[in-house]
Amino acid sequence: MARTPKPRKAGRRSPLAAAALIGIGLLLTGGIYAGASAAVAATTDQTSTSTKASTLTVDDGKKLFQANCATCHGLDLQGTANGPSLLGVGELAVHFQVSTGRMPMQANSPQAPQKPVQFTDDEIAALAAYVQSVSPGPTYPESQILDGQGDVAHGAELFRINCAMCHNVAGAGGALTEGKYAPSLHSTTALNMYAAMVTGPQNMPVFNNMNLSPEDKRDIISALLYLQQNDSPGGYDLGGLGPVSEGLFIWIFGIGALIAITVWITAKSN
Repeated sequence: MARTPKPRKAGRRSPLAAAALIGIGLLLTGGIYAGASAAVAATTDQTSTSTKASTLTVDDGKKLFQANCATCHGLDLQGTANGPSLLGVGELAVHFQVSTGRMPMQANSPQAPQKPVQFTDDEIAALAAYVQSVSPGPTYPESQILDGQGDVAHGAELFRINCAMCHNVAGAGGALTEGKYAPSLHSTTALNMYAAMVTGPQNMPVFNNMNLSPEDKRDIISALLYLQQNDSPGGYDLGGLGPVSEGLFIWIFGIGALIAITVWITAKSN
């Protein structure tokens, strides 16, 4: 006689249900904890940053200047045999030089190279504010000039006319005389593009509002930002360095391939 299985009691759960419920609970608890921790950390970082920014003053900038810059530029910004005067350069020039790591300069050379930045953003702002307070000069532009929403076509035309002879038509940079060079603009910020045009660092000329209006500067910045954000539509751009790199590529790979094919055909015929 076959045994009749006992009917399962109503409401009885599978043995795996408890483990599943525990796992779901752990996942939910861990997710909530992680989210809360991240939010608290972000709030703490913002608070500490705001506190740090609020505590750095012009006096702090003066102390930073005396400790890091006065040896070359003089205690009163008057300059020395090792560094030019900073009277009248303004906070914009300070921001450009320090935020790109060009200053403080490690050693005298034909041109100050870019290197890792030594100061925080707040310290750079304090340094710039101190220099501006001693001898005012070019200052930060309106945010609209840096928004990248200008006339890209017009900006590209202005760049080709005024800048491409040194920086290359694609903004890739180029060599100058006596060991100097025009740097690549592929990673330059909008603010530093404007600062370079207004302050004329290194061998770059100063473009005042008589040469390039604020709207012209906005268009140039917009064109350069467009280049940064859009890859070359023609394929591999070889660094955008023009006929030198392109000719070298053809010479090595193009003619090299022809020679290899010629040798192969000769070998096969023999």
